[in-house]
Amino acid sequence: MTSTSPTTADILELARRTLAIEAAAVEALAPRLNDGFAHAVNILLACKGRVVVSGMGKSGHIGGKIAATLASTGTPAFFMHPAEASHGDLGMITADDVVIALSNSGESAELVAIVPLIKRRGARLIAMTGRPASTLAREADIHLDAGVEQEACPHNLAPTASTTAALALGDALAVAALYARGFTAEDFARTHPGGSLGRKLLVRVDDLMHRDNDLPSVRSGTLFKDALLEMTRKGLGMTAIVDADSHLVGIFTDGDLRRCLDKGLDLATASIDDVMHRRPKTIAETALAAEAVRYMEEHKINGLLATDAEGRVTGALNMHDLLRAGVV
Repeated sequence: MTSTSPTTADILELARRTLAIEAAAVEALAPRLNDGFAHAVNILLACKGRVVVSGMGKSGHIGGKIAATLASTGTPAFFMHPAEASHGDLGMITADDVVIALSNSGESAELVAIVPLIKRRGARLIAMTGRPASTLAREADIHLDAGVEQEACPHNLAPTASTTAALALGDALAVAALYARGFTAEDFARTHPGGSLGRKLLVRVDDLMHRDNDLPSVRSGTLFKDALLEMTRKGLGMTAIVDADSHLVGIFTDGDLRRCLDKGLDLATASIDDVMHRRPKTIAETALAAEAVRYMEEHKINGLLATDAEGRVTGALNMHDLLRAGVV
């Protein structure tokens, strides 16, 4: 190790060089993609079991991430440590599985040792290496070339550009398989129900809306003062006005109340029909909550009435409900 402390300029230059080398390594992968890559995707699509990803050292860390990406995008997958495979974990692999083996050299002893056993079990083998002439590449059903000209490490030793290239190639496999499966954003959300994406893509209006006794609603012809009491009791800043069959006739909101006061109407004798808004904005009870957010923002309103397929009012929600649910 050098005893001279690097300057800020030295550090920034090395960092920029690292990024440039790794970016070039990823960019160089594209021209090397061929029918073999498409065949590898088709093997993943045809897999009736699981995709088993394996690799030693830094390749193992990359393999773990590739397995996680595949699993979250519609291709069931898990990571298997090659050293543990030789001590019993090989029993995880069946003839219905596909194995993706990562090794920059293509000669990792732990991986090469289990290749005959993988093939004996009847599983397909996809190798991702930096050497097309390596043992692992030769023994695989499909070889994906993840080779790089140089590592970003100043000594050209530490796996840096090579691991970045392998990670990018694994992402390319996962995304291509995702597209070929017709995997949708809703499918993605189902594998991420705890995250913000899951909330936005899975939570629906009828999951959040106030219904039944909590729904502010009065019949057409109700006195204004009684409708105002309903609004106050339910606390949503609005009430629906419905006919005898619960079909929506109109809506009355806090904003409408302020406008009525400005006009000096005799609110003691007025009917809610005299002051209600007759063309309220509504949303289907089955719509995504995220759609309700977009609709409220677009029309600059704070609340919505939800309706069923027959146009009957079934619920109400406001922006506070959406905020509490983490949809906004």
